[in-house]
Amino acid sequence: MLQGKKIIFFDMDGTLIDSVGIWNDVDRALLTQLGTNPEHIDVQAQRDAMLRELNEAENPYVAYCGRLGQKYSSDLSPEEIFHIRYQIAQHYLIHVIDYKPGAEKVLKEMKDQGYLLILATTTRRKNMEIYCTQNKNITAKASPLDYFTHIYTREDVKKIKPDPEIYLRIMEKQKVSPEECLIFEDSLIGVEAANNAGIEAAVIYDRYSDGQREEINARATYTFSNFTEVLAAIQKDE
Repeated sequence: MLQGKKIIFFDMDGTLIDSVGIWNDVDRALLTQLGTNPEHIDVQAQRDAMLRELNEAENPYVAYCGRLGQKYSSDLSPEEIFHIRYQIAQHYLIHVIDYKPGAEKVLKEMKDQGYLLILATTTRRKNMEIYCTQNKNITAKASPLDYFTHIYTREDVKKIKPDPEIYLRIMEKQKVSPEECLIFEDSLIGVEAANNAGIEAAVIYDRYSDGQREEINARATYTFSNFTEVLAAIQKDE
C-alpha cells in the first residue's frame, strides 16, 4: 500500500478523530436553540449537502449557518448563528473528542518509516489549535504538531472538499506526482476530493458515513474497518 509513496495525507474529523457524531450533537443543539425540534432531521446529511453547495463561499461554515437560519426561520444573522454553534462546540472540542483507537500508533509508525505526513482538513484553524494545545485526549497520545510536517485547515483554501485544490497545491509545492501520495479519508466528500486529485484513497470506516457506504467503498482504493488493520498493513509493507 505504501510502496512508492512519499506523502501520506490525513483528514481529521471522522478519520483520525471520532468527531462526526459530536458535530451532529452540536448541530442538534444549535437547531434547538433556533427553535426547531431536530429529532427527525438527519443533521449530518443536511450539513454535508449544504456544505457541498456552499464550498465556494468565502466562509462555507458561516454560509452554512446562514442557510440553517433561512431554512428554520431564524431572525439571527449567519454570523450570530455561527457564534452560537462555536460556543456549543467548545466543551466537545476540549474535553470529549479523541483519536479513533490506534490512530496515534499508525501516525508514529508512518513517521518512523520516514513518510511525510500532511494533515489536510476542512476543520477551522481555531479548532485545530484547540486539538493541538488544549485537548489532552489528543496531545497525551500524539500531538499533531509533532507528527505532521504541515497542517492545512479550512482557512488555507478557497474551495473545500470535494474540490482537490489543497492536494494539487501541495503536490506542486513538494514536486510529487499523485502516484506518490496516499490520502486517508472517511467520507464520500473526502474520497471524491482524492479521486479528483488522482490520488489513491484509503478509507477508515466511520459509522456516520454508512448512508453512502456503497459509493465510498466503490471509489476507494483501500478500505479499513479500523486503525489496527492499517497498522498491520503498513508493518507488512516494511
